[in-house]
Amino acid sequence: MENGLLFQGFEWYLPDDGNYYKNMILKLDELKEIGVTAIWIPPVYKATGTSDTGYGSYDLYDLGEFDQKGSIRTKYGTKEELKQLIKEIHKRKMKVYADVVLNHKAGADRTEKFMAVMVDKNDRNKDVGEPQEIEAWTGFDFPGRDDKYSDFKWTHYHFSGVDYDNLTKNNAIYRIVGENKGWNLGVSDEKGNFDYLMFSDIDLAHPEVKEELKKWAIWFIDELDLDGFRMDALKHMDEVFVEEFLSHIKEYKGEDFYILGEYWIDDLDVNNSFLDSINYKLDLFDVGLHFNLYNASKMGLKYDLRKIFDNIIVKTHPLLSVTFVDNHDSQPGESLESFIEPWFKEIAYGIIFLRKDGYPCLFYGDYYGTGGENPQPGDKEKIEKLAKIRKKFAYGEQNDYFESDSAIGWVRLGNKEYPNKCAVIISIGDINTIRMFVGKEESGKTYTDYTGNNEGKVNIDEDGFGDFMVSPGSISVWIEDNIDL
Repeated sequence: MENGLLFQGFEWYLPDDGNYYKNMILKLDELKEIGVTAIWIPPVYKATGTSDTGYGSYDLYDLGEFDQKGSIRTKYGTKEELKQLIKEIHKRKMKVYADVVLNHKAGADRTEKFMAVMVDKNDRNKDVGEPQEIEAWTGFDFPGRDDKYSDFKWTHYHFSGVDYDNLTKNNAIYRIVGENKGWNLGVSDEKGNFDYLMFSDIDLAHPEVKEELKKWAIWFIDELDLDGFRMDALKHMDEVFVEEFLSHIKEYKGEDFYILGEYWIDDLDVNNSFLDSINYKLDLFDVGLHFNLYNASKMGLKYDLRKIFDNIIVKTHPLLSVTFVDNHDSQPGESLESFIEPWFKEIAYGIIFLRKDGYPCLFYGDYYGTGGENPQPGDKEKIEKLAKIRKKFAYGEQNDYFESDSAIGWVRLGNKEYPNKCAVIISIGDINTIRMFVGKEESGKTYTDYTGNNEGKVNIDEDGFGDFMVSPGSISVWIEDNIDL
């Protein structure tokens, strides 16, 4: 997918007015114009209520069709409006990737009593006391749907853990006890075993669960005419199930059905091990690169820019890396908050948009702004320029010039269809210049900074080199003068 650009089409604090789908349709033309090729939409099924972003998933078959959890619509709108949005995206020759949350369920219809044992929240392999009877919200009957699409009912047998006992009113993590019950093993070893994340944790080793989720996935794809999935919370999910689930989808839809996953850990060895365990059947968000960008934005001149691409997926598996600057989890106010500082935001997007490797993802909140108690303005104008530069000029082979700890550059040499050269230079310190080669055929040409950050001109000498400039704490992208963006 040469120069593909993924757009994360939501942020955490979108208004709870049911107008999301209709509003997104109005944004599609400008997103197409800047080079967006696919849109990742939020969880579209019924959650605990309309104020829920969708990650507290209740009924995977209710896409805004049934009167459940206080409304027919989800936070984002009705099923009919969702289908219209997808139709409009496809009309513009863009793909649609849907968010898939299969780690847990929330908002149960009734409580059940069963045996469970409290575990140490910091070491889930360590029991605290003896097994005891608890009462928890684990019964999912979906009365508003009345068995349409599926008659599957969820009970405590289908879960591995909960975080509340209704009998004692105690908030703690409980592992459900019973035959063939226990934490799933193919998960992150953080906290001993990080199977449990929140709500009622789905037992992905249970045969009935596996079959129901595979059946649902095919229904979901066909019902909405989807082009791909974004898989949530993979480090909490059984690797054996994940590989089986992905194989099932690929067998049905073929290899062109795109799947990317979130495995939120800044450890390249762990990322590589996970990819190997699922036989490289999906791409991963490059969390390591996100934290490199975050640390650079925080440390400024104390950061060595030459190490910005160290220990990241895009370096070891360039075709499996989805690069991103920020997302709904890293934005201010969220549990994984690690928001890139404003001064570095344009630089960060230049890094993910203009490099040869990686599939970049543009965050709604960085483009249009975020809400919440600490709202952040979008940087639409600057990001738009970089995206258009990517669309038109960032092609071909790449030569790096990592000159110093505070200034780096690279040149994209173009290809037959897009022959223009593109010279990128970044500084986190003072004004700087890097001499870079763009080709002898460029001799005598004048280059301009298409970001507008530097008003100078660069003349290409007879050997095909130019002395490319950058302003302090800035990015410049130099392209032959007088070519329309």
